[in-house]
Amino acid sequence: MTIDLSELLDDWPYEPGQINVRLIQGRQGEPIIQVRLDLGVLQMRVEGRPDGSEPSGYGSLLEYHEARLDGIEFGGDEESDEELILDEDACRELREEALQYYHRYIALLVLEDFEGVLRDTSRNLRVLDLCAEHAESEQDQTILEQFRPYITMMRTRALASLAMNENESKVASFVLDDGIAVIREHFESAGRSEQAGDSSEVAMLEAMREALLPKLPVSQKSELKQRLKESIEQENYELASILRDELRMLGGA
Repeated sequence: MTIDLSELLDDWPYEPGQINVRLIQGRQGEPIIQVRLDLGVLQMRVEGRPDGSEPSGYGSLLEYHEARLDGIEFGGDEESDEELILDEDACRELREEALQYYHRYIALLVLEDFEGVLRDTSRNLRVLDLCAEHAESEQDQTILEQFRPYITMMRTRALASLAMNENESKVASFVLDDGIAVIREHFESAGRSEQAGDSSEVAMLEAMREALLPKLPVSQKSELKQRLKESIEQENYELASILRDELRMLGGA
């Protein structure tokens, strides 16, 4: 049996500047994602860990460490009197695993499997939270935080797209507002609030919201005005500024 991939690659040419993705059927009839790269093909499972492995008998390393944490917090194992501490190797392995899920949710977005994107981005945000809380070194606690705005943006896009597929344009608008607010809050909590204005993630969600505006019902204008009033009363001036911009785009400011 030959293992030369030349015929497979010739039948599926690489297209520069595009994310070339397809969904195929595996040997057991299971769906499998393939991504055409310049030097070959990346293949991933649609469910479970992308490479199909089950570390320590769990669906992923993240699930393994979360189970350890549950055991500690609820006294379910011999580690119940200890604290979960992730050493350098554990954090590196979690980052490598998160990269697999990154490749998959990018491919799933191209395939418009928004539920899959939501699942994998939510999962990777849990990795960031776990490392931030339990990594042994400060570097491992913070090294993934630079990706939080991007993962949040991708998760928000998936949620908004799911809402739009259900013709829930108003829900999609609220989802986008919340995603933008979460990203801005991330920069503010990191003491980098000025970077929020230059954030490509914020710009992406704002552009998606602008494209959505013509599809919003008329009642949305009155709801935006009510939210603006409440944000001013609560002295949430940043949100008030965003809402004013939305009203201007709707012709209601």
